[in-house]
Amino acid sequence: MFYKSLGAAFVTASFLAATPVIANDADALFEALGMPEIIEIMRAEGIDYGAQIGTDLFPTRVNAAWSATVETIYNPEIMQARVRADFVSSLEGDDVAGMLDFFTSDPGRTFAGLEVSARRALLDDAVQEASDEMAAMAVKDNTERFQLLDRFVQTNDLIETNVVGALNSNYEFYMGLMAGGAFDDALTEEQILSDVWDQEADIRANTAEWVYSFLMLAYDPASDSDIETYIAFSESEAGKQLNTTLFDAFDDLFDDISYTLGLEAARMMAGAEL
Repeated sequence: MFYKSLGAAFVTASFLAATPVIANDADALFEALGMPEIIEIMRAEGIDYGAQIGTDLFPTRVNAAWSATVETIYNPEIMQARVRADFVSSLEGDDVAGMLDFFTSDPGRTFAGLEVSARRALLDDAVQEASDEMAAMAVKDNTERFQLLDRFVQTNDLIETNVVGALNSNYEFYMGLMAGGAFDDALTEEQILSDVWDQEADIRANTAEWVYSFLMLAYDPASDSDIETYIAFSESEAGKQLNTTLFDAFDDLFDDISYTLGLEAARMMAGAEL
């Protein structure tokens, strides 16, 4: 899964809006993509991210209470139910059968497994560092595998969509801080927008590094011909629909999470000042 941003949310009733056949197929697709496992991994990434927020904003107050708050925000049941509901609802009217056919047969089924395995492996800092170095060398040398994966990246618009997601999550985090009184009216919404946009270049560079690192690691066992098949699916209408649906579902979730993290961080900061 190519969504990077770490940005709680309430379960919506949108799941009920889909017809039974579409809901069943979309739910099966959710499982075939390994989304429950991906969300579990994203939760672990998020908890680490929340700990870093505490270290940055109130280093002398990072305690069990903040850790418990972060774990509550990254509630695994709510995260999975929210993404699943939005995923199923958004696919209504799309070619779910075509998506399901691809990811329940090879090579789609294999790619789904490789993506989950790589995402889990990258939780290890040593693996992340080694993968980053391998990808950087491939980019520098402009290897044939890099060129192939770059086509995959461009086809799925992975850099831009992740950058937009990260910028939106950062904006929501600042808005949460503002709502919690962290800025004492010292910042306006326009200033927050400007500050967030100033981060765009760094976010784009970090996103590109992460995307290529992830893909080089995940697809290392895959043949070029299988990657070509995946690119062809991504270029199809079903592939485009699925890519949009996945990013939309995760964007909504992590925007809400980011706002809540900001709000709770502001409350913790206020407590530290008492």
